[in-house]
Amino acid sequence: MFLKIKSSNFIDRLSLEINQTQKSLLKAVLKDDSGAICSIMQKELDFGQQFLNWEGLDELPYGVYSLEVSQGADEMKMRLVKRI
Repeated sequence: MFLKIKSSNFIDRLSLEINQTQKSLLKAVLKDDSGAICSIMQKELDFGQQFLNWEGLDELPYGVYSLEVSQGADEMKMRLVKRI
């Protein structure tokens, strides 16, 4: 696993911990429980970068979301909950 989420619950941002061994593009897509895309983030990561905050999620409604993250050939999916 190349990425860890600090918590599966979020309010206005997601804090990501990245196992970064080379410069690469990180793409993250946040979808609601119906599969609609709610937010997309693309970030060029430098070698050794370890932490990233995905800000601006306070406008999303409360509920269950799916996070799909890809970095090169690596992909992962996880379930998240937006709380009050």
